[in-house]
Amino acid sequence: MTVAIGCDVVALTEIEESIAAFGERFLRRVFTAGEIADCQGTQRIERLAARFAAKEAAIKALAIVDAATPPREIEVVGAGGPPRLRLHGSMADRATENGWTSISVSLSHSSCHAVAVVVAELG
Repeated sequence: MTVAIGCDVVALTEIEESIAAFGERFLRRVFTAGEIADCQGTQRIERLAARFAAKEAAIKALAIVDAATPPREIEVVGAGGPPRLRLHGSMADRATENGWTSISVSLSHSSCHAVAVVVAELG
């Protein structure tokens, strides 16, 4: 089996500072409405940071270097259960072009960082 792997780590302060500087504009540009809703309540920053890391990890797994990567086209879904990655638009097209047949994502966070790993099986 051949796989593509991407990993990313994000400091929670990066997300806090972006929200402080740009507010809802930042959130709507980076996250889907579902992701924003899933991250309400306790550990909001940690959950948003983990999703941001997942988006970056997916970009790395797709081996995108200099192309535009709309972050809302990479969505973490599955609040209340195991997270899943759903790709839309150009990101879904890129995954198809790269031969992705399935995608797994793992999220974690501490008091200061969030991390995500994306593994895509290639067919």
